[in-house]
Amino acid sequence: MTFHGISPDIRAALERVLGQSGVAADPTSMAKYLADWSGDHHGSALAVLKPASVAEVQAAVRLCGTLGLAMIPQGGNTGLVAGAIDIGTTPGAVVISLERLNRIRSVDADNFTLQADAGCILQHIKDVADDQDCLFPLALGAQGSCQIGGNAASNAGGVNVLRYGMARDLIVGLEVVLPDGDLWSGFSGLRKDNRGYDLKQLFIGAEGTLGIITGVEVKLSPKPGQIETAYLGLPSFESAIALFRQARRGCSDLISAFEIIGSECMELARLADPTIVAPVDAPVHVLIELSSSAAVELRSLLVDFLAGVMERHLVADAVLAESGAQAKAFWAIREGLVEGQARRGYHVRTDLSVRISDIPTLIAQARGFVALEHPGWISQAYGHAGDGNIHFNVLPPLDLAEADARARGVAITARLYDIVTALGGSVSAEHGIGRTRQRVYWTGMSPVHRRLVSTLKNAIDPAGLMNPGCLFPVTETCS
Repeated sequence: MTFHGISPDIRAALERVLGQSGVAADPTSMAKYLADWSGDHHGSALAVLKPASVAEVQAAVRLCGTLGLAMIPQGGNTGLVAGAIDIGTTPGAVVISLERLNRIRSVDADNFTLQADAGCILQHIKDVADDQDCLFPLALGAQGSCQIGGNAASNAGGVNVLRYGMARDLIVGLEVVLPDGDLWSGFSGLRKDNRGYDLKQLFIGAEGTLGIITGVEVKLSPKPGQIETAYLGLPSFESAIALFRQARRGCSDLISAFEIIGSECMELARLADPTIVAPVDAPVHVLIELSSSAAVELRSLLVDFLAGVMERHLVADAVLAESGAQAKAFWAIREGLVEGQARRGYHVRTDLSVRISDIPTLIAQARGFVALEHPGWISQAYGHAGDGNIHFNVLPPLDLAEADARARGVAITARLYDIVTALGGSVSAEHGIGRTRQRVYWTGMSPVHRRLVSTLKNAIDPAGLMNPGCLFPVTETCS
């Protein structure tokens, strides 16, 4: 006799470790843990485990190891590459949700650090930092529901990477439950520590394949006293990249964000909010933000810079935000176009990275391919141009059946990956590999690279129970 796939004996053993509230094994209570935010992926699990302490995570990992149960660590489940749900590659797995580990452990405003449980919501961490007149600059569309442990495990990016770096650049230390249940703590509060291997970096971006992150210590920055935002209209993506070069030199490290948006994306932003009005009328839109915590004449700097580039006809139109509300309205366009795509339904979604100078080439080649080989499909180009990250998405015709669209989408995605690879770029700028990109990731490695990552995986997780099917083909994880 089984209970939705899990035997009564195993369920009882798990409940002895975690209590009844720490184990979910019926379809209704497991549902939200087995579907991703996009709705593209739905998974299965024997059970969802919800430990309430680090000790319970350790106990659960040890028990799962004894029982031979594969473990899928899960944060806020806002990922887009099926890194935290099984989509058929990991039968017989349990999901281990960190949502109950949600405590801010400490804030040290003097040393600009914050320590938190892995299940803390990113927005909560940002709010706590703000209360201390500090800034935690990691900024994502999902920050109201994603968790800091997941941000670390996926090496999250976002709009502020240009100035502050990826998640791995913002992390001072980690606490990790290893596959054997032992606890490794890399907390020290030190900004510089040159004692051999930097072990935390093994787990950042590893997507839960080497252990379960239970605590994160992050860097804080002084809270900006000034923020200036401008929305610009340009004739082309080539002009946008030329503008970025000028802005990088003219505004230096005061630039906190530089986003580019193809004008075709405006229709999607209005799906999220019909009241949205584009501040400019141009083929390419640029959203630029400068910030400073020091006594810098930031507005004058931005005004003078914009005057110069407009005199040189690099920028056709510019609107400088006159208030925080207007700046927020500018950002609503960038955020709304993502929501609009989701509301429209299935679409090809990519997360590409190239050298900044290759962005116009990438977009031109991708648009050309779609127009030539998939007429009726609509290209969408936008992203964090300041760090080379372009989200090139493709929308199917509205009258095309979803099953047919998904089948075509596989071929479109593969060709887009070929284009970015030929340019020396990456198929994943910030979303990770998960299960959906595992094949292209693995087959694209050199033999030496493959040997190194396999050696690392097999040394730390010799039984291959930690998130199998994510990053690695299952057959490669315990050979």
